[in-house]
Amino acid sequence: MTTHHIEMATLLRKCCGLMQLVHRRTFAYKPVKRPSLIKEGGKSSRSEPNAESLDLATILQTKIKAAGPISLADYMRNVLTNPNGGYYMERDVFGEGGDFITSPEVAQIFGELIAVWCLTEWRKIGSPSPVQLIELGPGRGTLSRDILRVFSQFKLGDQFSLHLVEVSPYLSKVQAQQLCFNHSEVDPESNEPFYRQGETVSGAKVFWYHKLEDVPKEFSIVLAHEFFDALPVHKMQYDKGLWREVMVDVDPSEEKKFRFVLSNNQTVMSKVFQPLEGESRETLEYSLEADAIIQRLAHWFEFHGGFALIIDYGHLGDKSDTFRAFKQHKLHDPLLNPGAADLTADVDFKRLKFVAEANGCLTFGPVSQQEFLKRMEAEARLKVLLEKAQPEAHEALKSGYDMLTHPDKMGSRFKFLSIFPQVLKEHLKKFPVNGFS
Repeated sequence: MTTHHIEMATLLRKCCGLMQLVHRRTFAYKPVKRPSLIKEGGKSSRSEPNAESLDLATILQTKIKAAGPISLADYMRNVLTNPNGGYYMERDVFGEGGDFITSPEVAQIFGELIAVWCLTEWRKIGSPSPVQLIELGPGRGTLSRDILRVFSQFKLGDQFSLHLVEVSPYLSKVQAQQLCFNHSEVDPESNEPFYRQGETVSGAKVFWYHKLEDVPKEFSIVLAHEFFDALPVHKMQYDKGLWREVMVDVDPSEEKKFRFVLSNNQTVMSKVFQPLEGESRETLEYSLEADAIIQRLAHWFEFHGGFALIIDYGHLGDKSDTFRAFKQHKLHDPLLNPGAADLTADVDFKRLKFVAEANGCLTFGPVSQQEFLKRMEAEARLKVLLEKAQPEAHEALKSGYDMLTHPDKMGSRFKFLSIFPQVLKEHLKKFPVNGFS
């Protein structure tokens, strides 16, 4: 057994006692047929729009009627984060009572093993201090909560702080209640880069930011769990030898509904879009924001140190039409009733790797969630929990583990990708990254 495997095993043992428990006429457009929701395995949910979503639909229609069709990325950005009825802005959308459920909500073992991974990789490179844990899009704060519970056992003191990048005022309050024994909003007139701050029961400082670029430039462990899938995507279609952009327009046949149209002329995005070498798809989804974040992280790690773990559902550059919506755990028409359902698109891990490596980083993965958790000794952790738990809790622990690891459930659907600075290349050859080999 190698030194780093012993280190991880030691961390796991220590954790085991924790829990028992532009004008419209500038371009010419033609309608684009959307993938059938029925073929995707679900029916479109056509509930009546509420007051909030009606306002958002009106905002979008007014914008389109005034300046012409908008990009899918612009549509997504508004539907998810517009202050007037944006999906994430004023409601709790997670869990069984929401529209989708995430791995940290399924079982505590997920967050605990992510914490062990973070600590192991940090210690492996000499425990640089101070260290920041940054989570992008923390949801309810469940993953950070589970990680903090593990970290608290190692008495990191004031060398450790938690930094959350969250655009939703509602969710930031939920996170603060989950994580802190006291917290407060920061005066908008102040010069502080964060808008909320708090402190955990173990004494760790917690800060909230609207943008990653506002977080202090220190050595950082960056986590992005189901973050990249919610970033706006542009829909590109190869047509007559050129890449053209698929836009969102008002559907003239039905009030308050939208449709896809193909721009016959070049848009700003179709002018600058560069597919990866060997691209064979005729239709694809491209996130400019994802590229920008990976580039920012690469620069961060080069000059300030750190590493990242990205966890999401996605593909290796071989899928086309993945843009969809979910409402109450069922597929929903993404162009109907904007603001009432979650919008998402599968993450292109091939492109994330390309951008990271092109900007001087090392990447490992992606590997499936099943593979990663198995290599992190999830089964051994489950056995410890079962030994310590009351008999009535056994079924929940087993079913949670099965949900996380079974290939027909979350096990193969979700993928893990890690990013490290190039300076660690030789070191990581000697001490491979846990979970990926």
